[in-house]
Amino acid sequence: MQRHEVTLTVNGRTSTVSVEPRKLLVDVLREDLGLSGAHIGCEHGVCGTCTVLRDGRSIRSCTTFAVQVDGAEIRTVEGLADGAELHPLQDEFWDKQGLQCGFCTPGMLMRACEIVEQKPDVSREEVREGIASNLCRCTGYQFITDAVCAAAARMHSGSSETSGAQA
Repeated sequence: MQRHEVTLTVNGRTSTVSVEPRKLLVDVLREDLGLSGAHIGCEHGVCGTCTVLRDGRSIRSCTTFAVQVDGAEIRTVEGLADGAELHPLQDEFWDKQGLQCGFCTPGMLMRACEIVEQKPDVSREEVREGIASNLCRCTGYQFITDAVCAAAARMHSGSSETSGAQA
């Protein structure tokens, strides 16, 4: 099978991988780069557990071929925290109980990251609409909405205070 060299920058680190044309981005992240945060759920791009950011925009890594992201900047959930310091979204998800089983959490965090970075003063309705593309069977979305709104307020105000979560 023919292989292609793909160079991508993931969470600030540039890597080149040799892939078959049919290899999915989620598989490159998990198998080749050791980043297991993007989960494989439905394998059809419907559930959102595989959501990552490509050049600042959310994509489904389970339906994106690795060759399609050659030269792109990819951001995964592993790139949110700054060492031991949680990103405000991670901190608020913890504090507001925006996660339960945790399976959807990485994808939900990345979708929320895109939402608050594009619109720091996002409304509750905009958050609900924005995260509707990611499925969660546990929380009913209320606590996730609370967490995203609290994180957006912190990020917008420039506050680095944590809301009580431990790293």
